[in-house]
Amino acid sequence: MPGGIPSSITAQREYLAKNGIESIVFCPATPGKKTPEGVFGVPSFKYLRPGGAPFAKRIKTVKRAILAAYPGFDFDLVHVHYEGACSLAGMQLAREFKRPLVQTMHGREDVAAETNIPHPLKTLGGALLCFLHKFGVPHPVKIRRDNYLAPTIVRAKMWTLMVNHANFADVVITPSHHFKEKLQYYGVKKPFVVISNAISDDVLKAGFIAAGVSYEHPKTRSYDGRETLRLFWNSRVSKEKRMIPFLQALAEVKAPVILDVYGDGNELGRAERYAKQKNLDVKFHGRIDHAKMLGRMDKAQLSVVASYGFDNQPMTILEARAMGLPTLICDKDLREVTGPGGILAGGPEPRAMAQAIDNLAEHPEKLAERSRLCLEGRGEVLQSTQIGKLIALYQRLVK
Repeated sequence: MPGGIPSSITAQREYLAKNGIESIVFCPATPGKKTPEGVFGVPSFKYLRPGGAPFAKRIKTVKRAILAAYPGFDFDLVHVHYEGACSLAGMQLAREFKRPLVQTMHGREDVAAETNIPHPLKTLGGALLCFLHKFGVPHPVKIRRDNYLAPTIVRAKMWTLMVNHANFADVVITPSHHFKEKLQYYGVKKPFVVISNAISDDVLKAGFIAAGVSYEHPKTRSYDGRETLRLFWNSRVSKEKRMIPFLQALAEVKAPVILDVYGDGNELGRAERYAKQKNLDVKFHGRIDHAKMLGRMDKAQLSVVASYGFDNQPMTILEARAMGLPTLICDKDLREVTGPGGILAGGPEPRAMAQAIDNLAEHPEKLAERSRLCLEGRGEVLQSTQIGKLIALYQRLVK
């Protein structure tokens, strides 16, 4: 079960190829592990694996490896998806070889840093990340603490990193309008294009096949308010995704519910202990094959995204929409992602999420209506729909 950014890149690359556009993906890779065709694993640390993911070595080392494999850097365009050493190497190479540079800004790194860096090290950690990033691109814009999205030093440092990273590109892509507006507020001056992430049509069809249901005639979810409501969590079990606050919400829910969790992360152990302590009906399945995970959505009635102020456009919401599964959210910005098939809690607090679930149990007709709306808008979240916008941008820049 790949994460959101890898899923998005994989689907884009698949549909670029279907339209006759060749692409090579450069990314950190586990040393000694073979990469798929069309994927170049840049030099990565053997033992440094934050969150279990490969971590690229220094920018110079990455560039040297890329140029050894592609001495003339014979690419028409560079498209970067992250802010790490591999991406910074690609950005520098784009400038050195005078290639158009596109940057997709995927996430709120300020919230990720604030949430995951241990408390005594937050300020130092944010300053260090910002300092290291300056080895890749210049930082003429400095973000100061404020009362909007940078209330702490670490968050101000990460906004400094994100803004200068985006301003180094020729064009900035965001998957959502709400993130575009935040980046513009803090000083990104480059042209923006909003292009949604999307799910591969073939992967989605495989999910329906795994579920044993019809892709052409998908069923609307139903719930009678008396049966056990089946909830579905398909993302990291981590602090920024707020699994623990959601489990606290389940402990307050009056209606009978069961939660299936697909994914792992830095709070998995704590979540398992909390669920056991509170005797919650939660099953932790870990990471499984992507199509198989989509197939298991068929048994669910409501997807859950409990993050607040962090996510830009979670793939888990797009996947749920494509499967006709409504999503419960507590961040009003994510209404842009859920479309009319979303269910918005009254706030991020556990009690507000619990009340939203109990309200659904009291008004079960809402679930079938939201499911129908998800299926009606399914085409919007398919890569076959979105890829034309990306190709049009590439063609304009290359010309």
